[in-house]
Amino acid sequence: MRIHILGICGTFMGGIAALARELGHEVEGSDANVYPPMSTQLEALGIALKSGYAAEHLQPAPDLVIVGNALSRGNPAVEYLLDARLPYVSGPQWLGETLLRRREVLALAGTHGKTTTTSLLAHLLERAGMAPGFLVGGVPGNFGVSARLGQGAPFVIEADEYDTAFFDKRSKFVHYRPRIAVLNNLEYDHADIFPDVAAIQRQFHHLVRTVPGNGRLIVNAEDARLAEVLAMGCWTPVETFGIERGDWRARLLEADGSAFAVTRGGGTIGEVRWPLLGRHNVMNALAALAAAAAAGADPAALLPAFAGFANVKRRMELVGEHGGVRVYDDFAHHPTAIATTLAGLRARVGAARILVALEPRSNSMRLGAHAAELAPSLRDADAVVFLHRPELPWDAQRVTTALDGRGRTAPTVDALIAALLAETRPGDHVVFMSNGGFEAAPRRFAEALRAAG
Repeated sequence: MRIHILGICGTFMGGIAALARELGHEVEGSDANVYPPMSTQLEALGIALKSGYAAEHLQPAPDLVIVGNALSRGNPAVEYLLDARLPYVSGPQWLGETLLRRREVLALAGTHGKTTTTSLLAHLLERAGMAPGFLVGGVPGNFGVSARLGQGAPFVIEADEYDTAFFDKRSKFVHYRPRIAVLNNLEYDHADIFPDVAAIQRQFHHLVRTVPGNGRLIVNAEDARLAEVLAMGCWTPVETFGIERGDWRARLLEADGSAFAVTRGGGTIGEVRWPLLGRHNVMNALAALAAAAAAGADPAALLPAFAGFANVKRRMELVGEHGGVRVYDDFAHHPTAIATTLAGLRARVGAARILVALEPRSNSMRLGAHAAELAPSLRDADAVVFLHRPELPWDAQRVTTALDGRGRTAPTVDALIAALLAETRPGDHVVFMSNGGFEAAPRRFAEALRAAG
């Protein structure tokens, strides 16, 4: 079958492309911008990529068009496929019907930590000899690809609450029908499609409704909103996790979260020492370990595997170091993620200065839905440069003013890099935070540091 994928360079749709290719289909695709890392991964698989959404890209007609959720009515390719009556489907529906119905699905949902926890669970199951398939919203360091079929029964998938497609406004994860589902946390996000947190809770409950009675729900015991979701109705055994409470718990051995002891039901399983930082990542670790155990793995035997976990790219990824300055690229999209990431770094570096470059890139950020929480989320930063593009529809000065002299804005990435270069001194940790490309700012800054000597 010849499949054309619209929006192929997104991490999810790129994973769909890789899986379709591995199933033996002839795959091609188009995107508004063909860009790495996904373009590099797809080209290595022999998948032809086309830039833009021209109608000609769908000529001659493919056997099937898989439509990404970034496309909407009015898009030239969308209008052409509808007028030409080409067969089309969403990525989640194709995945659910073509592949997942034959597998034991482990789905990881939550406002934060989905990509890290999905990657970690796949790594744990791999180390347990279960050869899982997976689809991750990034490129896991232990695998080097964002998706694979795998040889075993388990299939691990990042379960996103964002809507499915222009013609299907349900959350993506309702298509996955997992036997084991992790509910990692729940906060207000995606202000472009959800009016309030209650609307997100309803979608999470739709996911809960799809988990069978002989399956398992792994739920954050410290999240009151998830407790409210379960109170809507639950028909599946629940195991909880948390640092303060839950069936699975962690006792921090290092303040930065790099070492902790794991207990279950009051009994100690063992200790974890690993390269990740922060309380939030300890929670992610508990969720992944509980899910692996639910899938049949021995949790005690898996604890050494944490030391070898390589996180996905752009999760506090060290991209350069020069003259005593360390430069990180982080996929921050929400004030809670910003706060917990910086808290973990602060616990690691002590009194060293932390400089943050922040791009409000997610739809919620650009709409200003999180503006009031941004300044408090940056409390561990010594200096902040906020990318305030002219098209941003709200005034970022309300954030920088609240930073009490620690914040400033820059209208372009070039100006942002220049401001950081003027501010940086040896011993600093510079963190670039954005869930978009940020015009390659982290690597450009690292190169500028080297050029400056």
